[in-house]
Amino acid sequence: QVQLVESGGGLVQVGNSLRLSCAASGGTFSRYTMAWLRQAPGKEREFVAAIKWSSINTYYADSVKGRFTISRDDAKNAVYLQMNSLKPEDTAVYYCAADRYPYNFRSSYRPADFGSWGQGTQVTVSS
Repeated sequence: QVQLVESGGGLVQVGNSLRLSCAASGGTFSRYTMAWLRQAPGKEREFVAAIKWSSINTYYADSVKGRFTISRDDAKNAVYLQMNSLKPEDTAVYYCAADRYPYNFRSSYRPADFGSWGQGTQVTVSS
């Protein structure tokens, strides 16, 4: 299994930007779809963005499309989430996750699809 550690969260004002990072160790990182999910207080964990191996495809939730960008650097075993034009509703704990299976050709994602998780990083957007 892949071990994941997120960083880069914090408190920002509406309209500003943040970049989250996720460092991976163990497993074979480059074979897995990597994703970011988030969970706001009192809400279920939800999918935010995913990127397949070799960056062949990316997927976004409608709520973040056009504002967030997911990327990966397989040489560094890292995945990133660039978040621009942040809104108060983006406030949540953000989790990095790896698909349960390598080279998995799915095109939609739920939390149950991911087998490895980081501990999460808090993002708070103040108005």
